[in-house]
Amino acid sequence: MEVNPLSVILVKSDSKGDRLLFRYPYNVVTPSDTTTRQKVRKSPISLPPAEDLQACHTQTSNIYKGNLFGFSDEVLSTLFAVKQELCNRKFELKVNDVRFVSHPTLMQPKKDEQKSFILVNIVFALYAQASYSIVKCYYELSKRLGIALFYEENRGGYLSDEMKVMVKTHDEVAIIMEQGGDNAITPKVPSVFDLVLERSTLAQCLKTIYHDLCTTGLLNVTINQWVTLSFCLPQKAHQFHKKGFIVEPEAIDRCLENLKPYHGMLLLVDPSELLDCFPPSGARVLIQLIEVYNPLKSLQNMATDADLAIEHVYQLVGHLVYWAKATIIYPLCETNVYVIAPDAPLHIHSPLVEKFTLKFPRMSLFEVISDFSLPTSIGHLTTPLQPPARQGRLAEMVLWMLQHHLLMQLHTYVQFMPTEQGEPTEVEEQHTEFDAGDHSISPDDELHAGSLLSMSSQPMPVPNTSRRSLTDEHVFENIAAPPSSSHKSNYSTTQSVSLSTDAGESLGSAEDEEKIKELLSAFNEPERSSVRQLPASANIEDLTLMVKLYQTGYFKGNHHLEEIIYFENLRRSQLLQLLDKFKDVLIIYETEDPAIANLYTQT
Repeated sequence: MEVNPLSVILVKSDSKGDRLLFRYPYNVVTPSDTTTRQKVRKSPISLPPAEDLQACHTQTSNIYKGNLFGFSDEVLSTLFAVKQELCNRKFELKVNDVRFVSHPTLMQPKKDEQKSFILVNIVFALYAQASYSIVKCYYELSKRLGIALFYEENRGGYLSDEMKVMVKTHDEVAIIMEQGGDNAITPKVPSVFDLVLERSTLAQCLKTIYHDLCTTGLLNVTINQWVTLSFCLPQKAHQFHKKGFIVEPEAIDRCLENLKPYHGMLLLVDPSELLDCFPPSGARVLIQLIEVYNPLKSLQNMATDADLAIEHVYQLVGHLVYWAKATIIYPLCETNVYVIAPDAPLHIHSPLVEKFTLKFPRMSLFEVISDFSLPTSIGHLTTPLQPPARQGRLAEMVLWMLQHHLLMQLHTYVQFMPTEQGEPTEVEEQHTEFDAGDHSISPDDELHAGSLLSMSSQPMPVPNTSRRSLTDEHVFENIAAPPSSSHKSNYSTTQSVSLSTDAGESLGSAEDEEKIKELLSAFNEPERSSVRQLPASANIEDLTLMVKLYQTGYFKGNHHLEEIIYFENLRRSQLLQLLDKFKDVLIIYETEDPAIANLYTQT
């Protein structure tokens, strides 16, 4: 509840004095007798504003059922008609359990020949315990509203005209109330704020802003049919997809700062809803991106297809993520490993159960998601014999569960941790066995890769080499044939040549041993001893790649396999084979990507 505003208040101050022009909501039910309190306030012998404010301090709370109460209009006018020295900067005031936030704006009326100044202050009343980021968002909104009114006042005197309408309405109601006096029959007069709301477009705009903030947290209002104000309260907007889930702007900023070309985007709403959060000037570029959008594509691929710079795509995607229109994922492919999110709203009365059945008839959400009770890859749930339509159906259901924060993707991370004896510790053995059970790839797996998704959907760039099975790769890695100008020379010929030249063989062995020593110098003495005992360290190609990844920092547990594959331009099978060969000095474990984890869970 601390995300919603308690009230929005409009106060003006000019040469004619201070006045509260509008507040919303105004028909607030309070614990006390509302009618009696209104009579006291309108009475000629009512307390002066200073004493009335002191009376407010005697209350323990100024919040009742999510609304502001206990402050008279005169008190609010006195509090927020600030001096010029406090204008155009952040204004914040805490009274009891209410925090008032605004950005007072000073401007010069366009139609005033005396060149006097007018102060307008749009104040948001919030819960006092609201977080710093929530207070900052409301301050930013007040500032933008002040800038919009400043612009419209300079353009056509809009604010002056609206103020005249509001002040006139207040005076008319006051006159009618005075004429009624203590007569037995008092004329039935509507609330002054009802009339202001009926006559003033600015008041109507403030009402719309209040309701949008309380319902969706997304604003897209046009002031004076000219200036469009778009604003997002992310702490509220992201609850549309997951009730009670608070996403702070700082978490979104951290995610966007860590965006990589290999990341992907998943829309959370229908594409037709996206234009609401973009100004008309940015609509064309957004349409370019949406036309090539596909959750199976990486951001880099979408940037290429849309003919946009990757930095521009980052900005567009970041805007959609902030507005809760999209989220960041790793492009969907068979090797992705998912598990049920720890805070997934799964219970028998969850509205998602019926929503899932409407989307996928004759399917049960609990039955489908039970496949991910343990970390499971999409490839493990499919077989090459399944029809493509059924495989595509599974992909659609996974995307739906990701959209509703039911699944969390796990990535494989690597930690270099040798022992003095070169043998893995008990923990290392457990991690290695776990990885072998979930990630080892057989030749058949490699041959049938892409059975669920087409090869064009693979998010990782691969070298321009022919596709081979792991068995063929082992053959090519284990045969160390010397350079030959002829591609027709076979293995037996090269073997006989190498065996007949003992001097050449000795020279080559000496050079290889020297190269291995040079590579091992990247490690300190205990690490060097552990690595040297492994059979794979005798293979220069394997050791070279291992040392390269080690020196680059990929084996510190901060980079998952997808990131290594992308930036080092490796094949997944190539990297997995390398990790298996050096498994005695490596710990492999699975966890979520911290760059995007805050967008999914709060654990």
